[in-house]
Amino acid sequence: MFADFKSDGFMLVIALAIIAFVIAQSLFFLIRASKRARELGIAKESVKNAITSSAVFSIAPAVGIAVTVLALSVALGYVLPWIRLSVIGSITYEVPAAEAAIEAAGLTGGIGSEVTDPKVFSAVAWVMTLGSIFPLILIPIFIKKVQKSITGAVNKNAHWADIMSAAAFIGLIAAFLGRGIAGIGDAGVEADGAGVLSIVAIISSVLFMTVISLLNKKLSLKWLDALAMPISMALAIFVVFIFAKYLPEIALIEWRT
Repeated sequence: MFADFKSDGFMLVIALAIIAFVIAQSLFFLIRASKRARELGIAKESVKNAITSSAVFSIAPAVGIAVTVLALSVALGYVLPWIRLSVIGSITYEVPAAEAAIEAAGLTGGIGSEVTDPKVFSAVAWVMTLGSIFPLILIPIFIKKVQKSITGAVNKNAHWADIMSAAAFIGLIAAFLGRGIAGIGDAGVEADGAGVLSIVAIISSVLFMTVISLLNKKLSLKWLDALAMPISMALAIFVVFIFAKYLPEIALIEWRT
């Protein structure tokens, strides 16, 4: 009876209800903001430009979200990732959280292993959800104190904020690179551990990101800044797919199983 529990009617109803709420909330604030703009005498053209630019720049995160849903769909189906990323979340949190929960349940393949046990699926859902709830609780309570501390540190040394953000980002990337280069996988699951396919993914994504960054710098394409990462991710996934399809005897070679 649990054969299709990840995408059955119950899960779909939950997803549709949550997404309907998110859309309704967005429309509510859009209408309220438009009314307030009229009260303040802001020109209709300015309001229209703000709405249009916001809609355009929401495309970039949407691409990243779609890629994350695809990455998690192997293990969790598409409904749970769809729910999670329609509310709050990103690839930098959802993937590590899901992977940690899956591996804690004994599935060494991480997000590359299909979750067939409803209890494991439930545990993964709780880990992904609870981790995103805490910021919503902690930020309103502690944000002023944190900002005050950060502002004090930045005032003393202007480069400190850049160093902290760069260190956090580099640490996150290093964790993903370590998995692709030296991650141990399940010997019974193809392309689970580090191997040719993971290296192809790393190299291709780096190359695409480099090319897009150079194009952005040379042609001054400001709109490309927000799209650089999701475009690189999508193109790297396409390269991996083609490589695995047409050169499987090479692509599936692994040295960490």
